[in-house]
Amino acid sequence: MLYFVATPIGNLEDITLRALNTLKSVDVIACEDTRKTSILLNHYDIHKRLISYHKNNEFESAKGIIALLESGKNVAVVSDAGMPVISDPGNILVQKLQEAGEEFTVIPGANAALSALVLSGLSAQTFTFVGFLPSQNKQKTELLEGLRSAKPTMIFYVAPHDVLATLALCHKIFGARKACLVKEITKVFETAYSFTLGEEVDMELRGEFVLVVEGASGEENPLEGLTLPQQVEFYINTGLSKKEALKIVAKANGIKNIYKVLEES
Repeated sequence: MLYFVATPIGNLEDITLRALNTLKSVDVIACEDTRKTSILLNHYDIHKRLISYHKNNEFESAKGIIALLESGKNVAVVSDAGMPVISDPGNILVQKLQEAGEEFTVIPGANAALSALVLSGLSAQTFTFVGFLPSQNKQKTELLEGLRSAKPTMIFYVAPHDVLATLALCHKIFGARKACLVKEITKVFETAYSFTLGEEVDMELRGEFVLVVEGASGEENPLEGLTLPQQVEFYINTGLSKKEALKIVAKANGIKNIYKVLEES
């Protein structure tokens, strides 16, 4: 049997008895970084064989893990923090396990996204977990544009060096919505910064961040009333090239040949 085991996202005490018992009982533990996982295991006096399973070796490691299962071994898979598969390696392994007909289950636990949602004070009735945004500005802008009219609260994971750029881009696309940046969840310096997109947030850009943004009200639309050229300019100002901006505007307005339409307008 294979177990996807959730681990603490900060405070080492945020782990379930079932998770500890599982880690103690398996034959092998697959982890992103053996050094980080060893800190947790040593804290609870757990000594097991560790193997590496991270985003750069997912395919090969998945084969090795399945071979272990086929030989009768029980395996636990953990990430550096939180739940494996969710914005962490594991999707490929799940697919391979299903293809091989191997049994697997989940040992739930700490989760940064849900914790941040509660701490934000924003609506938790419906929400969308986005995770980390793409690294390329084009894909990043297209993804956010696709969420512009979505009503559920949105949850993003943000690296410290991307916080300011992400806030600026969110403001350009979403407008002045309520938001909350939560850092160092479950740790000593856990802090939640509530603000409105577009406002300057006084904070130190260190640690792990989760950004929570309220969904669309159904009334706001930054493109409403704009001409086609103005819509193109809007997207160019978000960092897209003119060609990319034209593509998005054409798709949004159902235009096949936007160059021709712009020439005639």
